[in-house]
Amino acid sequence: MSRLSEQVRSTKSRQTKSRPYRMRRRAELVDQTRQRIVEAAMNLHTTVGPANTSISTVAEEAGVTRLTVYRHFPDIEELFTACHGHWFDLHRPPDVAAWRAIPDLEARARRALGELYGWYRDNADDLYPINRDAMTMPAGAQEARRAELAALAGALVEGHPSGGRDGRQLHAVAGHLVSYWTWRSLVIEQGLTNDEAVEVAVRILTETAGGPWAIPPGRGPQVRRAPVAGRTSVV
Repeated sequence: MSRLSEQVRSTKSRQTKSRPYRMRRRAELVDQTRQRIVEAAMNLHTTVGPANTSISTVAEEAGVTRLTVYRHFPDIEELFTACHGHWFDLHRPPDVAAWRAIPDLEARARRALGELYGWYRDNADDLYPINRDAMTMPAGAQEARRAELAALAGALVEGHPSGGRDGRQLHAVAGHLVSYWTWRSLVIEQGLTNDEAVEVAVRILTETAGGPWAIPPGRGPQVRRAPVAGRTSVV
Protein backbone atom coordinates (compact mmCIF):
# COMPACT_ATOMS: atom_id res chain seq x y z
CA MET A 1 0.00 0.00 0.00
CA SER A 2 2.85 2.32 0.86
CA ARG A 3 4.49 1.55 -2.46
CA LEU A 4 1.26 2.32 -4.35
CA SER A 5 0.92 5.66 -2.57
CA GLU A 6 4.46 6.53 -3.49
CA GLN A 7 3.78 5.76 -7.15
CA VAL A 8 0.66 7.94 -7.08
CA ARG A 9 2.60 10.82 -5.51
CA SER A 10 5.35 10.42 -8.10
CA THR A 11 2.84 10.51 -10.96
CA LYS A 12 1.17 13.64 -9.57
CA SER A 13 4.55 15.29 -9.14
CA ARG A 14 5.45 14.66 -12.79
CA GLN A 15 2.09 15.99 -13.93
CA THR A 16 2.52 19.12 -11.84
CA LYS A 17 5.98 19.74 -13.27
CA SER A 18 4.83 19.19 -16.86
CA ARG A 19 1.85 21.55 -16.57
CA PRO A 20 3.90 24.79 -16.88
CA TYR A 21 5.70 23.33 -19.93
CA ARG A 22 2.39 22.51 -21.61
CA MET A 23 1.10 26.01 -20.90
CA ARG A 24 4.26 27.57 -22.31
CA ARG A 25 4.06 25.35 -25.36
CA ARG A 26 0.42 26.26 -25.91
CA ALA A 27 1.26 29.96 -25.66
CA GLU A 28 4.11 29.49 -28.15
CA LEU A 29 1.75 27.81 -30.62
CA VAL A 30 -0.76 30.66 -30.24
CA ASP A 31 1.98 33.21 -30.89
CA GLN A 32 3.23 31.27 -33.91
CA THR A 33 -0.27 31.12 -35.38
CA ARG A 34 -0.76 34.84 -34.83
CA GLN A 35 2.58 35.56 -36.50
CA ARG A 36 1.66 33.38 -39.49
CA ILE A 37 -1.55 35.35 -39.91
CA VAL A 38 0.29 38.69 -39.73
CA GLU A 39 2.91 37.57 -42.24
CA ALA A 40 0.19 36.22 -44.56
CA ALA A 41 -1.63 39.57 -44.48
CA MET A 42 1.63 41.44 -45.05
CA ASN A 43 2.52 39.25 -48.04
CA LEU A 44 -0.89 39.82 -49.59
CA HIS A 45 -0.87 43.58 -48.95
CA THR A 46 2.52 43.94 -50.65
CA THR A 47 1.64 41.80 -53.68
CA VAL A 48 -2.05 41.86 -54.62
CA GLY A 49 -2.73 44.88 -52.41
CA PRO A 50 -5.12 45.56 -49.50
CA ALA A 51 -8.09 45.99 -51.87
CA ASN A 52 -7.71 42.37 -52.99
CA THR A 53 -7.05 40.97 -49.52
CA SER A 54 -9.87 39.46 -47.48
CA ILE A 55 -10.10 37.43 -44.28
CA SER A 56 -10.57 34.35 -46.47
CA THR A 57 -7.42 34.99 -48.52
CA VAL A 58 -5.44 35.73 -45.34
CA ALA A 59 -6.67 32.48 -43.81
CA GLU A 60 -5.76 30.53 -46.94
CA GLU A 61 -2.31 32.14 -47.13
CA ALA A 62 -1.65 31.40 -43.44
CA GLY A 63 -2.99 27.85 -43.62
CA VAL A 64 -5.67 28.43 -40.97
CA THR A 65 -9.43 28.81 -40.88
CA ARG A 66 -11.31 32.11 -41.06
CA LEU A 67 -12.47 31.47 -37.50
CA THR A 68 -8.84 31.29 -36.37
CA VAL A 69 -8.10 34.62 -38.02
CA TYR A 70 -11.09 36.21 -36.27
CA ARG A 71 -10.06 34.63 -32.97
CA HIS A 72 -6.70 36.39 -33.14
CA PHE A 73 -7.96 39.56 -34.86
CA PRO A 74 -11.65 40.19 -34.14
CA ASP A 75 -11.26 43.68 -35.61
CA ILE A 76 -9.85 44.22 -39.13
CA GLU A 77 -8.20 47.42 -37.86
CA GLU A 78 -6.23 45.30 -35.43
CA LEU A 79 -4.94 43.11 -38.25
CA PHE A 80 -3.91 46.16 -40.30
CA THR A 81 -2.09 47.63 -37.30
CA ALA A 82 -0.19 44.39 -36.66
CA CYS A 83 0.64 43.99 -40.35
CA HIS A 84 1.80 47.61 -40.62
CA GLY A 85 3.99 47.29 -37.52
CA HIS A 86 5.57 44.04 -38.71
CA TRP A 87 6.39 45.45 -42.15
CA PHE A 88 8.01 48.53 -40.65
CA ASP A 89 10.04 46.37 -38.27
CA LEU A 90 11.46 44.62 -41.33
CA HIS A 91 11.94 47.81 -43.38
CA ARG A 92 13.06 50.53 -41.01
CA PRO A 93 12.28 54.01 -42.38
CA PRO A 94 14.72 56.95 -42.07
CA ASP A 95 15.24 58.53 -38.67
CA VAL A 96 13.41 61.87 -38.82
CA ALA A 97 14.96 62.98 -35.51
CA ALA A 98 18.30 63.17 -37.30
CA TRP A 99 16.75 65.51 -39.88
CA ARG A 100 15.56 67.95 -37.23
CA ALA A 101 19.09 68.23 -35.87
CA ILE A 102 20.21 69.95 -39.12
CA PRO A 103 19.43 73.70 -38.86
CA ASP A 104 20.04 74.67 -42.49
CA LEU A 105 16.95 73.98 -44.60
CA GLU A 106 18.80 73.05 -47.79
CA ALA A 107 21.21 70.69 -46.01
CA ARG A 108 18.32 69.16 -44.08
CA ALA A 109 16.23 68.70 -47.21
CA ARG A 110 19.10 67.08 -49.10
CA ARG A 111 19.75 64.63 -46.24
CA ALA A 112 16.06 63.93 -45.59
CA LEU A 113 14.89 63.52 -49.18
CA GLY A 114 18.01 61.55 -50.08
CA GLU A 115 17.24 59.04 -47.32
CA LEU A 116 13.50 59.00 -47.94
CA TYR A 117 13.74 58.61 -51.71
CA GLY A 118 16.36 55.90 -51.23
CA TRP A 119 13.97 54.09 -48.89
CA TYR A 120 11.15 54.42 -51.43
CA ARG A 121 13.46 53.02 -54.13
CA ASP A 122 14.55 50.06 -51.99
CA ASN A 123 10.96 49.15 -51.06
CA ALA A 124 9.19 50.26 -54.24
CA ASP A 125 7.63 46.88 -55.05
CA ASP A 126 6.05 46.54 -51.60
CA LEU A 127 4.97 50.17 -51.35
CA TYR A 128 3.19 50.40 -54.71
CA PRO A 129 0.14 48.17 -53.98
CA ILE A 130 -0.15 49.59 -50.46
CA ASN A 131 -0.25 53.19 -51.71
CA ARG A 132 -2.42 52.31 -54.69
CA ASP A 133 -5.07 50.80 -52.41
CA ALA A 134 -4.72 53.29 -49.56
CA MET A 135 -8.30 54.54 -49.85
CA THR A 136 -9.67 51.01 -49.37
CA MET A 137 -7.98 50.60 -45.98
CA PRO A 138 -9.93 50.90 -42.72
CA ALA A 139 -10.38 54.46 -41.47
CA GLY A 140 -7.87 54.01 -38.67
CA ALA A 141 -5.17 52.79 -41.06
CA GLN A 142 -5.83 55.74 -43.39
CA GLU A 143 -5.55 58.18 -40.51
CA ALA A 144 -2.27 56.57 -39.41
CA ARG A 145 -0.85 56.99 -42.92
CA ARG A 146 -1.84 60.66 -43.01
CA ALA A 147 -0.20 61.19 -39.62
CA GLU A 148 3.00 59.52 -40.82
CA LEU A 149 3.19 61.75 -43.90
CA ALA A 150 2.46 64.84 -41.81
CA ALA A 151 5.29 63.86 -39.47
CA LEU A 152 7.69 63.50 -42.41
CA ALA A 153 6.69 66.88 -43.82
CA GLY A 154 6.94 68.50 -40.41
CA ALA A 155 10.41 67.11 -39.80
CA LEU A 156 11.48 68.46 -43.19
CA VAL A 157 10.64 72.12 -42.46
CA GLU A 158 10.14 72.26 -38.69
CA GLY A 159 11.76 75.30 -37.11
CA HIS A 160 12.41 77.01 -40.41
CA PRO A 161 11.36 80.67 -40.28
CA SER A 162 8.89 81.56 -42.98
CA GLY A 163 10.25 85.09 -43.27
CA GLY A 164 6.80 86.57 -42.94
CA ARG A 165 5.43 84.42 -45.75
CA ASP A 166 2.45 82.14 -45.45
CA GLY A 167 3.85 79.01 -43.80
CA ARG A 168 0.99 76.94 -45.21
CA GLN A 169 2.60 77.03 -48.65
CA LEU A 170 5.92 75.72 -47.36
CA HIS A 171 4.25 72.92 -45.41
CA ALA A 172 2.06 72.04 -48.39
CA VAL A 173 5.10 71.73 -50.66
CA ALA A 174 6.92 69.68 -48.01
CA GLY A 175 3.92 67.35 -47.80
CA HIS A 176 3.94 66.95 -51.57
CA LEU A 177 7.66 66.21 -51.71
CA VAL A 178 7.63 63.49 -49.03
CA SER A 179 4.84 61.60 -50.77
CA TYR A 180 5.61 58.21 -52.31
CA TRP A 181 3.70 59.31 -55.41
CA THR A 182 5.98 62.31 -55.93
CA TRP A 183 9.03 60.05 -55.84
CA ARG A 184 7.35 57.57 -58.17
CA SER A 185 6.38 60.30 -60.64
CA LEU A 186 9.91 61.74 -60.81
CA VAL A 187 11.85 58.47 -60.88
CA ILE A 188 9.60 55.72 -62.26
CA GLU A 189 7.42 57.73 -64.66
CA GLN A 190 9.76 60.57 -65.68
CA GLY A 191 12.97 58.57 -65.61
CA LEU A 192 15.09 60.70 -63.28
CA THR A 193 17.73 59.06 -61.15
CA ASN A 194 17.21 59.16 -57.41
CA ASP A 195 19.92 61.80 -57.06
CA GLU A 196 18.32 63.95 -59.76
CA ALA A 197 14.92 63.65 -58.10
CA VAL A 198 16.42 64.74 -54.79
CA GLU A 199 18.05 67.80 -56.37
CA VAL A 200 14.79 68.83 -58.05
CA ALA A 201 12.87 68.40 -54.80
CA VAL A 202 15.45 70.35 -52.77
CA ARG A 203 15.32 73.20 -55.29
CA ILE A 204 11.51 73.35 -55.13
CA LEU A 205 11.51 73.39 -51.33
CA THR A 206 14.22 76.01 -50.90
CA GLU A 207 12.73 78.28 -53.56
CA THR A 208 9.35 78.00 -51.86
CA ALA A 209 10.97 78.95 -48.55
CA GLY A 210 12.96 81.90 -49.87
CA GLY A 211 11.60 82.96 -53.24
CA PRO A 212 9.55 86.14 -53.77
CA TRP A 213 6.90 84.59 -55.98
CA ALA A 214 4.55 82.96 -53.48
CA ILE A 215 0.86 83.42 -54.30
CA PRO A 216 -0.91 85.23 -51.41
CA PRO A 217 -3.57 83.13 -49.62
CA GLY A 218 -6.92 83.20 -51.40
CA ARG A 219 -5.52 84.63 -54.60
CA GLY A 220 -4.88 82.56 -57.71
CA PRO A 221 -3.10 83.51 -60.93
CA GLN A 222 -4.73 86.46 -62.65
CA VAL A 223 -4.42 87.74 -66.20
CA ARG A 224 -3.57 91.39 -66.70
CA ARG A 225 -2.76 93.51 -69.70
CA ALA A 226 0.90 93.99 -70.46
CA PRO A 227 2.11 97.41 -71.64
CA VAL A 228 2.38 96.18 -75.22
CA ALA A 229 -1.00 96.11 -76.92
CA GLY A 230 -2.40 92.68 -77.70
CA ARG A 231 -0.19 90.88 -75.19
CA THR A 232 -1.14 89.53 -71.76
CA SER A 233 0.82 88.31 -68.78
CA VAL A 234 -0.04 85.95 -65.94
CA VAL A 235 0.60 87.02 -62.34
